[in-house]
Amino acid sequence: MLEIDDSTDERYWASVERVVALAEDRGRAADGIPLLASVAVTHPEWPVRAGAVRLLARHHAGDPAADTAVAAATHDTVDWVAFTALKVIAEHRIAAAVPDLIRISGWPSNFTRPDWTRKPVGCGAALTKRALIAVFGTRDPAELRRLEDEYFSDMRARIEAARKRPRRNTDVVLVPGGPAIIGAEEKPDAFRMAQDDSTLRAVDVPAFLIDRTTVTNARYHAFLDEVGDSGEFDHPDQPLERSHRPAHWHDPRFNAPDLPVVGIDWYDAYAFAKWAGGSLPSEVQWEKAARGVDGRRYPWGEEWDPDRVNYVERSFGEEVADLDSLEALLVTVSQGGNPAHPVLPADALPQGASPYGALQMSGNVWELTRTNYYTGDDMDPFFKGRHPLDFMNRKEAFHVLRGGTWTSPRSCLTTFYRGKDLITDRHNEVGFRCVYEVSD
Repeated sequence: MLEIDDSTDERYWASVERVVALAEDRGRAADGIPLLASVAVTHPEWPVRAGAVRLLARHHAGDPAADTAVAAATHDTVDWVAFTALKVIAEHRIAAAVPDLIRISGWPSNFTRPDWTRKPVGCGAALTKRALIAVFGTRDPAELRRLEDEYFSDMRARIEAARKRPRRNTDVVLVPGGPAIIGAEEKPDAFRMAQDDSTLRAVDVPAFLIDRTTVTNARYHAFLDEVGDSGEFDHPDQPLERSHRPAHWHDPRFNAPDLPVVGIDWYDAYAFAKWAGGSLPSEVQWEKAARGVDGRRYPWGEEWDPDRVNYVERSFGEEVADLDSLEALLVTVSQGGNPAHPVLPADALPQGASPYGALQMSGNVWELTRTNYYTGDDMDPFFKGRHPLDFMNRKEAFHVLRGGTWTSPRSCLTTFYRGKDLITDRHNEVGFRCVYEVSD
């Protein structure tokens, strides 16, 4: 494409016209749709983007790829590009744009009602309303509702089917509804692992089911075999062009079928949980499943018992007394070497079970949750297309880890200790388990 000359207003608009004319010449044929679609999205000058939108509709309206590109232009950050898209959608009655129009204005059946209260209408709202009426071919509220329901029936059926997806695991335990003791009043110990959640409190937790063990490589393999790279269960914010294959899939120390899957990040765990018919646990759900209702310090009780847990001394075979000795031991870790057997099978050490029968909620691998470390709310990431360096200092990018792992000292293995991790990190120390709704 030609460069834009912005030395004067006249030259700017003249060069815009030349670029748009060139785009029309190259994009008029059917095989020119990708070119016009790219210009409509990526060209740095908004008049050129708007021109490409007009050309897509003029020459290719009705082609799915062209209609999709026009619909996407309704969300352009420059109003005149979005307005152009809205106008050509109305002119050509581009039905593929309905979901995008709905995102802008809400359900179309309401704004034609004379008694409907609305915010002040600007150009965008007026053009969106006009486009929706043009696509559906009526202003009657009842008819718009009927057509709207008909248009979205397949989408709603898919959403409902996904919401009611059957649970893919029978090896679960029930955590009954009722109160739980959460948090602790804890001071740093010799490892200087401070407990930041110092508010000891009681909260009511509805009943739920939770995996008895962390997700194993065998279960995760079944997920990969079925889903592949389809993206069907991916979080909308998942990084582009990546698979769910674990980072340590070919490391013999971590890839045996009965070991917890590791080398996955939060997006991987999210997709697996959705595929499995559940979700990642909230921090509170995880703590109740590990702790029960009596506020115990470890899943098995109040007293420390190293025989019930896989932690740094068991995995490395050496004792540690303080932070300095812990760090001196951890720096001996090596790829394919030390320690030789860092993790245990997911169903090992049954004597360390929680009050409800969940295994290894202390040690072996940290467990991902859906809770943001800083806010306590569910994670709601918005980092798609960005490098982790761009958000590694953003509070929105850190989820809570629970339970400690094979490199952890005793102070990280309590039922209330909170760890955190960046949403895109993939460690050999981190796994997860899922929670599920209790069926009626």
